[in-house]
Amino acid sequence: MSKGLVLEAGEASKAHAASRGISILDFVFRIVAGASTLGSAIAMGTTNQTLPFFTQFIRFSAQYDDLPTFMFFVVANAIITGYLVLSLTLSIFHIVRSGAKGTRILLTILDTAALGLLTSAASAAAAIVYLAHKGNTSANWFAICQQFDSFCERISGSLIGSFVAIVMFVLLIILSAFAISRRH
Repeated sequence: MSKGLVLEAGEASKAHAASRGISILDFVFRIVAGASTLGSAIAMGTTNQTLPFFTQFIRFSAQYDDLPTFMFFVVANAIITGYLVLSLTLSIFHIVRSGAKGTRILLTILDTAALGLLTSAASAAAAIVYLAHKGNTSANWFAICQQFDSFCERISGSLIGSFVAIVMFVLLIILSAFAISRRH
C-alpha cells in the first residue's frame, strides 16, 4: 500500500516538474519575443536616409514615417512589446503556481490576439519592403533600394525581428495549449 502512495507521489512530482519546466520555457520565449519586437520597433522607428541630388540644396529623403504601413509596424511592435512586458508577471506566476489554469487560458487568448496584430503589421511592412527591393514595373513603382541601401537594410532587419517574435508567439500558444491539456 505504501509502495503505491510512493509511486503516485513520484508521478505527481514529475508532473509538477514538467509543468514548471513548461512555465520557465514560456518565460524565456516571452523575453525573446519582447526583445525582438522592441528591437524591431526601434530599428524601424529610427530609420532614415538622405541622398543629395545634383546640388547640396536638393535632397531626397527616405524615412519610416513617409509610409503609413511602417508607422503601423512601429506602433504594433511597441504595443506588443508592452504586452509582453506585462505578461511576464503572469508567466512568473505560472512558474510559482504551475497548476493555475484560468490565467493560462487568459494568456493564450491574449497571445493569439497579439499574434494577429503582429502578423498583420509584419506582413504589411514586408509587402512594402518587397516593393522597395524589387519595385513593380506594371504599376511604374521603381525599386529604391539601389539608391537608399542603408534605409533598406534597416527596414529589412527590422522585419526579421518581428518574424522571430511571430515564431515565438506560435511556440507560446502551442506550449500553453500543451500545458492546459495536461491538466485534464
